[in-house]
Amino acid sequence: MEQMTERIESIKAGAIAGCSLAVAWGITSFGNQLWLSPGVESWAIFPAWQRLWVSGGSAGVAGFLFGVTYRYIIRDDVNPHLKSGAVFAFGLVRVLAQIEVGLSHPSDIFPLGVMGIESILMFAIARVLLDAAIARHWVKPFSSF
Repeated sequence: MEQMTERIESIKAGAIAGCSLAVAWGITSFGNQLWLSPGVESWAIFPAWQRLWVSGGSAGVAGFLFGVTYRYIIRDDVNPHLKSGAVFAFGLVRVLAQIEVGLSHPSDIFPLGVMGIESILMFAIARVLLDAAIARHWVKPFSSF
């Protein structure tokens, strides 16, 4: 494929992953706000309603970057370790950033664990949707030159 076509395919992959991560983040944040945080005061490290747009946008950008990178990582390879490795690499980077911020609340380990699991699951959802898009030829895998 020519360079412009590769860029368009990367943008499509990024858009799919970015939207899926933002939606998954929105669902988990909404669930946390409604069900988990009212009974537990230590969940105050979760974003307040007025900061949801910034946090959701951050999740969307992370998802976009994951989608673009994932397309280049897997190429035409069917190795499941590459796919899982990409999910865990991006998930762990997001988790470690949350843990670093959460160190200001050292007694609140449980929320950090929940956010960590959520982060990895969100990238796993993006992976499944990208794999489905590639299988349906909506997005072409990166072709080796």
